[in-house]
Amino acid sequence: LTDVYSSSPALGRYFRSAQVAYFSNESSTVFYQLEFSVPPSTEGFMENTMNPDFIRNVLRQNIYDEE
Repeated sequence: LTDVYSSSPALGRYFRSAQVAYFSNESSTVFYQLEFSVPPSTEGFMENTMNPDFIRNVLRQNIYDEE
C-alpha cells in the first residue's frame, strides 16, 4: 500500500504511512490505517480528494493496472 499511495499522482504528496490495524486469519480480513497530511482547508479538498471512495479507487486502479 505504501508504494501504491506514495506513487499516486493524486494522493502521493499527501500520503504519509500505512499500517495494519487489524488482521484475521480466519476470515482473511485486513484493516489498514492510512495516514495523510492534509493541507489547510481548501474548498472541496476533503469532500473530493480525501473521499473514502476516491482513496479506494486509487488502490482499485492500481490492482487493475497490475493485471
